[in-house]
Amino acid sequence: MQRWLESLPYNREEHGETLHTFRGVVRANKVHCLEGALCAATILEQHGYPPILADMESQDDLDHVVLLFRRGSKYGTVARSRDPGLHGRKPVFRSVRDLVFSYVDPFVDLTGRVEGYGVLDLRSLRVNWRLSTRNVWSVQEALIRMPHRPLRTSDERYERWHERYVRYKRRHPEGRPVFYPDRHRWL
Repeated sequence: MQRWLESLPYNREEHGETLHTFRGVVRANKVHCLEGALCAATILEQHGYPPILADMESQDDLDHVVLLFRRGSKYGTVARSRDPGLHGRKPVFRSVRDLVFSYVDPFVDLTGRVEGYGVLDLRSLRVNWRLSTRNVWSVQEALIRMPHRPLRTSDERYERWHERYVRYKRRHPEGRPVFYPDRHRWL
């Protein structure tokens, strides 16, 4: 599932914002993070995984959404992003908080910083998030409205990763960094 999402071009929404379901992603042959989470939920639900999303709130209002799954007692994710550090995680985390914390450092870019997270069971929504041919904006609205738990990180840690990101982008303006220490936990 993770490899398929990574094989698709990133949906930069050049012709207007979209929120495609699995059917729309296949038709458009491109995907952004929330669309990827909906695709993963649709497919993996057929294999016994509950369709649960985790939403990471950012200080710059550019949240990141992933499909949350469990294997035994451990949590993992399936995800798509412009940044490889925000893709999926292996099921090695003891708690959702620990898993979300694995995204803190790779989330730092010029403006981003994880400030909180929330979990949403898609089965609680009254919208066809699986196969609708229309944009499913109510999913996004539900993610915004749901309660989020704060995730505190030190300003020193943020500043260190922010400076490193800025230095990297000066040297590689078109590049995407993958220099994070916990990379072995990525899918």
